[in-house]
Amino acid sequence: MNQILESLPFAVPIFFPVLCGLLILLLGERINRKSRCIIVTAALVLNLLFTVFAWTAETDSAVLFYLTKKVPVLFKADMLSMLFTGLLSAVWLLVGIFSFEYMKHEESAEHGESSTKSLSGSTFYGFYMMVVGVMAGVGFAGNLITFYLFYEFMTLLSVPFVLHTMTKEAIFAAKKYLYYSIAGASMAVFGFAVLYSVSDANIAFVSGGVLSGGIPADKQTLLLVAAFLLIVGFGTKAGMFPMHGWLPSAHPVAPAPASAVLSGMITKCGVLGILRVVFYLVGADNLRGTWVQYAFLALTLITVFMGSMLAFKEQILKKRLAYSTVSQVSYVLFGIALLHPVALIGSLLHIVYHSVLKCTLFLNAGAIIYKTGKTKVGELCGIGKEMPVALWTYTVASLGLIGIPPICGFISKWYLCVGALEAGVGITAYLGPAVLLVSALLTAGYLLPITIKGFFPGESYDYAVLEKKEPNILMLAPLIVFAAAAVFLGMFPNALANLFTEAVGLLHLLP
Repeated sequence: MNQILESLPFAVPIFFPVLCGLLILLLGERINRKSRCIIVTAALVLNLLFTVFAWTAETDSAVLFYLTKKVPVLFKADMLSMLFTGLLSAVWLLVGIFSFEYMKHEESAEHGESSTKSLSGSTFYGFYMMVVGVMAGVGFAGNLITFYLFYEFMTLLSVPFVLHTMTKEAIFAAKKYLYYSIAGASMAVFGFAVLYSVSDANIAFVSGGVLSGGIPADKQTLLLVAAFLLIVGFGTKAGMFPMHGWLPSAHPVAPAPASAVLSGMITKCGVLGILRVVFYLVGADNLRGTWVQYAFLALTLITVFMGSMLAFKEQILKKRLAYSTVSQVSYVLFGIALLHPVALIGSLLHIVYHSVLKCTLFLNAGAIIYKTGKTKVGELCGIGKEMPVALWTYTVASLGLIGIPPICGFISKWYLCVGALEAGVGITAYLGPAVLLVSALLTAGYLLPITIKGFFPGESYDYAVLEKKEPNILMLAPLIVFAAAAVFLGMFPNALANLFTEAVGLLHLLP
């Protein structure tokens, strides 16, 4: 009984939304859209409060039950879990509010992107609630087996996001998402098995690494292979080359709110997995200077450049933003791969900043689709005349993603570049910042033309047919909050940076 009571602060933010999601699925169309929206909003607000309560609980870890005599399902509150679950709860609430209006579009056949065969609104919100619950389990996981269990639940429960419209393209994209996820999970399972054989069966997350005391010489090669497979396996969800292919397929067919959380938060589950492997299991000292570090660095820089180039060439708006996510999430992975405290601070900051900025961009894409039915970049000439407030929030997020102060993206990229120069990783110390700079220029090239053509369409634009199409308050309010957060975090970065600096100091990163 004491064990159950101790685990309650962590269990409630996980299982409460899962139960709410199951309830919505069971009720189905017996509840109308308005009642469903009230239930989802109330549940998400309560879950945000439950999450904060879990951070302040008397115990910072608790066992829910034991899978075997030595392997517990363990929950733990540390800096990473607080960062991830707090960001998760806030993003899920704001995107959920936006979705209440947008999902009318998906439930009707009035627009070109919708389908009469689409899954119901109750199905969408049922899975929407369950996914946020299991993702909280990923965040609060205190050992690798707990992390992996909830990570796989998240994959399975998020497939309906991609499948929602039930078109041939959506079914293909959902299968692709699932196949890539299974491939990544298989790599992670092998790495897990190796770690299990050389460490304690519990494989608990320990600051600095459970293997920080050193690796047995006869198992060093095997452990490095396992670490690399874990990195690539979890990197699949983060969209790292060569396992990035599911992202540009999934985003164009998923509803815009689903795209926002896929890009803003679900990709971060892969990032969190890599953070746990590198700094809480294997240990930075065991990877520094090895082929694993340099291979990891190479994959991240390839992904940053490749994603930016593909986004620059892409003409479908949501697919362009998907390639942008491929690139930008690997900024975070690049900072992790440097194994340097300043770079890691930049990575942690960019986790927050990218989630805020990319949710703004995807929700803007959704607002444009909802109000105009336009999906291609070339169709957006003059959109700023029709939807000025929405396009201003898009512009703020674009400037942040490029890295232009005072929007938040500049701060994280500064830390990443400084960390690269100080990390002592050979030519990568200079190649890394150069690739980030080229990526920033490409980002400007694929985001800002929409703003320029949107506000300044030129003489060819027919002002006689101009019609205001600004979305309603349910869609505008989250956009404005996200854009305001991007400006605030950029102008006042010290509180978050100081928090991450203090936390990174516990990871024994310095050589």
